[in-house]
Amino acid sequence: MIDNKKTNISKKSEQVQNCTSFHLRKASRAVTQMFDEALKPCGLYSTQFTLLNAIFFSQPATITKLSKALIMDRTTLTRNLNPLKKNGWIEISPGEDKRTKTLSITSSGKKVLNDATLYWNQVQKQVVGKLGKKQWEELLNQLTFVVQKLNPY
Repeated sequence: MIDNKKTNISKKSEQVQNCTSFHLRKASRAVTQMFDEALKPCGLYSTQFTLLNAIFFSQPATITKLSKALIMDRTTLTRNLNPLKKNGWIEISPGEDKRTKTLSITSSGKKVLNDATLYWNQVQKQVVGKLGKKQWEELLNQLTFVVQKLNPY
């Protein structure tokens, strides 16, 4: 007689071990923790650093444009922009019509981004060093491939 509870537990264990989302999130947390720690002196989290860069390089940006570029829900993006606005690092202005909002980086936002880039460069070198340049390049290629194949936009 087969014990269904053991079979179900075994299947669930296999599901977790082979879960793409689980492994990507776990790897993401490991990388995020390194960058968050490095960016602490600037008062930024790695997610905020990414947002400031995205706004800086896509000015003028709208929330819709940025959410699509980052593959991020508009509501989540807006919530993540609030601390940047509160710290005076970005401005959120009315867009061309009532439904859009334009994002721009302020002079203090440019300064914090510039300062944070120094710390980012250090931790980026650490990550590449720990992974090895070839493995790191392969990782970026694979992640780019995943985004191209699975991006809903």
